[in-house]
Amino acid sequence: MARRIEFGDLVEVARDLLARPERRVLAIAGAPGSGKSTLVERLADELAGQPVAILPMDGFHYDDAVLHAMGRRPWKGAPDTFDVGGLRGTLNRLRDPAEGAVAVPVFDRDLEISRGSARIIGPEVRLILAEGNYLLLDADPWRQLRPFFDATVSIDVPEEELRRRLRARWVGHGLSESEIVAKLEDNDLPNGRLVIASGSSADYVVT
Repeated sequence: MARRIEFGDLVEVARDLLARPERRVLAIAGAPGSGKSTLVERLADELAGQPVAILPMDGFHYDDAVLHAMGRRPWKGAPDTFDVGGLRGTLNRLRDPAEGAVAVPVFDRDLEISRGSARIIGPEVRLILAEGNYLLLDADPWRQLRPFFDATVSIDVPEEELRRRLRARWVGHGLSESEIVAKLEDNDLPNGRLVIASGSSADYVVT
């Protein structure tokens, strides 16, 4: 059963992983709008000066052209709109000391595209903070990622708060009310429920 912790406890979990002899991966998952990126960046800031790097799952978004060909562009962000095999391959490289520096993709939210090889994770990095919605999803091919994680964290945010944050996000992007409702009800919140259901399998839960 997942242990509920606060941010200070999460910092200690990360420090414990850093103290171990080999490179470790801490996976942090949460629903859309749960604040994953903010939490991970805050954690990285708290560990400033330590050999830590961030690996964002969003870098493995399929390109819009691919999603159009799949007929899935309106559902961008759903579990099947990511290159899970690419993420698995990257994690495998990151766990192999012989690989040296590894280039990873980063999602550009302004352009709504993934930029390949946008970040380099060097061989000196001892702890990787992997963050994304579906890292703990108990369904193939996502469950194949679990062996790469040394510790797992789920972010717990009530659905109404997720709704409020996501609505504000889409308002900020200039979407109409009907477009916002479609985004929330047809994609964001159903995806969030999937993530929340998988959160109970985490080692730790941060509220």
